[in-house]
Amino acid sequence: MEGCVLMKDSFASRMRKAMDIRDMKQADLVEKTGLGKSAISQYYSGKYEPKQKGIYLIAKALDVSESWLMGYDVPMERTSTKYPDNILKIETKKFPLLGTIAAGVPIFADEQFESYVEAGTNIQADFCLKIQGDSMVNARICDGDIVFIRKQSDVEDGQIAAVLIEDEATLKRVYKKENEIILVAENSAYKPMVYKNEELNYVRILGKAIAFQSNVF
Repeated sequence: MEGCVLMKDSFASRMRKAMDIRDMKQADLVEKTGLGKSAISQYYSGKYEPKQKGIYLIAKALDVSESWLMGYDVPMERTSTKYPDNILKIETKKFPLLGTIAAGVPIFADEQFESYVEAGTNIQADFCLKIQGDSMVNARICDGDIVFIRKQSDVEDGQIAAVLIEDEATLKRVYKKENEIILVAENSAYKPMVYKNEELNYVRILGKAIAFQSNVF
């Protein structure tokens, strides 16, 4: 960087210094950045340094300059960003990402999480899941998309829900009859999944899908 002299301070030492000043712990950075606990721990110890996206997220969370955090002889304070008048600034919050859910064959339901997804505060969800598979493509939910789930134990017929089948989770449209639940894909390549009578003891609705987030390619 022209005009800047690299200091002897490492990324890790600058990160620790900023955390002390901001009175933040590693767990706070995990929540604010969406980065994993192990990644933050490695950056904190100096074992590894983050790539550009990680530097940006950590600098933003600590409210310090990215260049300062990287060790350059520049002010610690972050340069304020002014949005153009024709761009609406969206208020966001972080949602816990509870692993991956299958849009196809059910997969193991991992209820542990180490990261977060940032989305608009208008999304009234409790957590989100990453989609794996193509069974919901006709609902415009594709492999790799993030689906936001509001916790509830039941949904109306035809609504899309995250459903736990024994210890595996899947995303499907839910239809109910007397002593029967039918999980229907949005892809004709997949047959409906039908559970009856005693089988219903192993099926539980985790929540209603209320929004999804796709990558732009």
